[in-house]
Amino acid sequence: MSDEMIPFGQPLLDQTEIDAVVKVLSGPILAHGPVCMEFENAFAARAGAEHAISVSSGTAGLHLCLFANTVGPGDEVIVPAITHVATAHAVEYCGAKPAFVDVDPTSGNINPEGVAATLNERTRAVMVVHFLGLPCEMDSINAAAAKVGAFVIEDAALAVDATYGGKKAGTLARAGCFSFYPIKHMTSIEGGMVTTDDAGLASSIRQRKAFGYDRSHEARVKPGIYDVTMLGYNYRMNEVEGAVGLAQIGKLDERLKIRRRNYHALKNALAELDEITVFEPTQGKAQSSFYCLNAVLPRDGSLDRDTIAAELKARNIGTSVHYPGAVPLMTYYREKYGYRAGQFPVAEWLAAQTISLPVAPHVPDDFVKRIADAMKAAIHKTRMAS
Repeated sequence: MSDEMIPFGQPLLDQTEIDAVVKVLSGPILAHGPVCMEFENAFAARAGAEHAISVSSGTAGLHLCLFANTVGPGDEVIVPAITHVATAHAVEYCGAKPAFVDVDPTSGNINPEGVAATLNERTRAVMVVHFLGLPCEMDSINAAAAKVGAFVIEDAALAVDATYGGKKAGTLARAGCFSFYPIKHMTSIEGGMVTTDDAGLASSIRQRKAFGYDRSHEARVKPGIYDVTMLGYNYRMNEVEGAVGLAQIGKLDERLKIRRRNYHALKNALAELDEITVFEPTQGKAQSSFYCLNAVLPRDGSLDRDTIAAELKARNIGTSVHYPGAVPLMTYYREKYGYRAGQFPVAEWLAAQTISLPVAPHVPDDFVKRIADAMKAAIHKTRMAS
């Protein structure tokens, strides 16, 4: 058995991406070009959306979705209590208030009953996060939001190719936002994408991601001549990133197949460990994108997560944490809004007691046995020390 390091994640690039980048760098256009538009068209077709707008990051996409819908001071946006902080930050960028809701203990997704109870006359939007790639309970959330005139945005950063009722993530609400950070399902180095079936919203986001120009680069009759009709940001994707992203789309089918196989193999291997809970990747109408496998440790703290993670590291197994704290209890939000420990018990449990394990195509053939053996040894060592 090899003892090579198994990183939690790594970029999966080959000569296809190198050739695509060289082609762009050998040409005259590095921004405002046709490659990003080709990437947008390919991604829209993949997701089943009418429109896809490339942006500089998933965070930029989230911000633009709120900004283009005129979310601002005095408004509230519902956000899950456990997510990457970018979800809540996008609300803060607009001057609105994030209203945090605890998550479901069997999925990590925002609790639909909590959403319904939190909606009020100030709620402009609900930002759901498909936790580790498993879509939220969209039917009930969309219905509840509609009752107060709020719109729903999907944070689908880890949910490329995930489905709900046969429809893909990114098409389950007003808009969906994806991230192409280097170790996700696909990468464009950095960058993101917004998907929507709303032509007006797509047009507004396109304009607002590029300073509020009244005409795109290719639409200018006189080079360099334009007007600015609204506030906008510099949230564009460049052609090099677009080329990498476009090259990656064609690899998704095979890579998702590998992720699915790896997830189930590791889940089965960990099933004999009573101390570990693994979320089901199919729940109701939702089918995961298998970003990683979260090993959830007991809520009573009888097993120390950091001790187990350190033991795995000593055995050359890389891990991560999704996520290191309930967002409302992170210093910025705690100090600004006065949240206290105990207000979001499920999110706090997941933040303290989960270990994210790798299932992406980069793992070696023996990864299941190595991780399962390491987890058993780590749990035994922790038990003996307590």
